[in-house]
Amino acid sequence: MEWYKKSAFYHIYPLGYCGALERNDFTSQPTGKILSIIDDIPHIKDLGCNAVYFGPVFESSYHGYDTADYTKIDRRLGTNEDFRKVCEALHKNGIKVVLDGVFNHVGRDFWAFRDVRENRWESKYKDWFHLRDGKSPYDDNFWYEGWEGHFDLVKLNLYNSDVKQYIKDCITGWFTEFGIDGLRLDVAYCLDLNFLKELHGHCKWLREDFWLMGETLHGDYNRWMNPEMLDSVTNYECYKGLYSSFNDMNMFEIAHSLNRQFGKESWCLYRGKSLYSFVDNHDVSRIATMLKNKAHLNPIYALLYTMPGIPGLYYGSEYGWEGDKKQGDECLRVKFVKDEDTDLTRHISKLAKFRTESDALAAGDYKQLELKNHNFAFMREYNGEIVVSMINAGEDYTFNVNIEGEYEDILSGEKFVLTQGVPVPAHSSRVFRKV
Repeated sequence: MEWYKKSAFYHIYPLGYCGALERNDFTSQPTGKILSIIDDIPHIKDLGCNAVYFGPVFESSYHGYDTADYTKIDRRLGTNEDFRKVCEALHKNGIKVVLDGVFNHVGRDFWAFRDVRENRWESKYKDWFHLRDGKSPYDDNFWYEGWEGHFDLVKLNLYNSDVKQYIKDCITGWFTEFGIDGLRLDVAYCLDLNFLKELHGHCKWLREDFWLMGETLHGDYNRWMNPEMLDSVTNYECYKGLYSSFNDMNMFEIAHSLNRQFGKESWCLYRGKSLYSFVDNHDVSRIATMLKNKAHLNPIYALLYTMPGIPGLYYGSEYGWEGDKKQGDECLRVKFVKDEDTDLTRHISKLAKFRTESDALAAGDYKQLELKNHNFAFMREYNGEIVVSMINAGEDYTFNVNIEGEYEDILSGEKFVLTQGVPVPAHSSRVFRKV
């Protein structure tokens, strides 16, 4: 089974996590801040995570997605040698490394675009971008295309063979220098599909199990996730279903999405595929802020780690950190400070460790067992291994799933016979494995 199917990810936004300066002056000496992640590896392992997805780490002007140089680690974080040490330490601890591949656009300080700004139509890199006559909002003597109207994010011309080769060469460099295990492709929904095919071929040439995951929002994810392109995509449909099912006390919403995506009906879209699942990330409000009832943190994480998909935990959310997107991205991307373990931290740890051990959760079929507004139970099965999840968003409730055999609750250690009613306390969960 591919390594990523049995992964529980820890998502780090490095510039925030390490407390980097807001702006890059491109003159300061590298800080070495990224080395602090090595000290946090025991925490990552204790959480049960066996893979780390890093947001942007390469030289940029501001937030990382405005790349200035794909070959150098952002000086606000450290040097290439610093990051190589981080990757080596993670790998020695059995933790895979996935980087953010920001290939749709670059920043205005990207070296090739700097040449265009200086030499305009005489620049040998003018065809690396989408240029036209006119003036840009930055008063350049040419117009260019920015990502979704953001002119600090200059759209690359991914039809240009030199651009594509440059990107592939950079990926080869990351693979050689840092030993990365995969890429998350920023705004994959904007990327040319033929470019994705070329990228797939190159990355699988580097290593057959190199993981490619793309950021997608809506639509049929099979457009991007297929044998010729990406291995996985972000499951924003279920992200919305997860928090709103609890806020509206309507488990039918998330159950409908899971049945539509992974059930056994003929209209299911993604059976046998592994989408990247999450309850929050660097772009959306933290789940502790989104939930109307903070007691729902326990069952929502149980649902995340046992439903089909590859679960990702955004750093700091293991402590129930809050952050409201309405207050700006900065409040979602704060410096990481390790704290004492809490009931939530220990709960997530049990779930993540079980998720990485269980073939049923990695690749098992999905079957709904019981569904009411406040209560949801389902089963995952693979080669005789059975896992049963019971999610209770309401008051004390007794589930009646009527399944033969003896089962152990991996969260409490209690054993039950599931042919009998199973009590689940208010606002909590049980996750059973067949003994």
